[in-house]
Amino acid sequence: MTARGWVGAALVASLVLLALAGDRVGGYRFDAQDQAHALEGPSRAHWLGCDALGRDLLARLCEGGRISLVVAVGATALAVAFGLAYGALAGWVGGRLDALLMRAVDVIYALPDVLVTVLLIEALSAALAGLPDLWRRLAALSLALGFAGFVGVARLVRALVLQAREETWVEAARATGAHPARILVRHVLPNVAAPILVSAAFRIPAAILAESTLSFIGLGIQPPFSSWGTLASDGFEAMRSYPHLILFPCVAILCSLLGFHLLGEVLRERLDPRRRA
Repeated sequence: MTARGWVGAALVASLVLLALAGDRVGGYRFDAQDQAHALEGPSRAHWLGCDALGRDLLARLCEGGRISLVVAVGATALAVAFGLAYGALAGWVGGRLDALLMRAVDVIYALPDVLVTVLLIEALSAALAGLPDLWRRLAALSLALGFAGFVGVARLVRALVLQAREETWVEAARATGAHPARILVRHVLPNVAAPILVSAAFRIPAAILAESTLSFIGLGIQPPFSSWGTLASDGFEAMRSYPHLILFPCVAILCSLLGFHLLGEVLRERLDPRRRA
């Protein structure tokens, strides 16, 4: 693996480990308040400093990383699963059903992603009102971002399936009398899995950025829980006097995006024979 790959792997591994450890890394609860240390800069006791309520910023960053990663992975999994089923059905069946399914996708694709996501978050939040606040927001964010992202996956899968169905090995499978569904599942989808996997790798950082943006503007995770977007939003109000409050959340977002993008590039080079050549 190249140096870029190792850097990406190290960044992603660090993110996963911090997310799994949560606020135990800093030695403080992410919601524990200590007014005596409010707005304190980095120190031995608090490595990244404290926020306006005296909460340890490192603990909140780790807890925010866990939430951001859960939303990003959940949204990506939903987008890939739904887009894979949708695009494979449209490309394999073809004809009027293909035209109908893709026209629906075109309508969604024509709408701004932010508009679709915000509308879905509001609708899902109302529909899931019976859940605890954190679970409700996690579910609404994951479902909304997953739905907004499935369009690109569906279009990609459809194009790959349309191309694969004309290959000689598909004709050979048909000649043996194999059922069309079996040919699709056992032969076509495994042979087009590489581009789909690469697409999924790049959708994780996109979902992290989308979740952070939504939380920054107040539509995502809300206090007392934290995500990198809410921490950046809190720090934005005091960035001139206390720059560490916005610096560290932005660095965390940057490192996560860089790590996943580097891994995605390595994955694309490994799985795409033309780029490998």
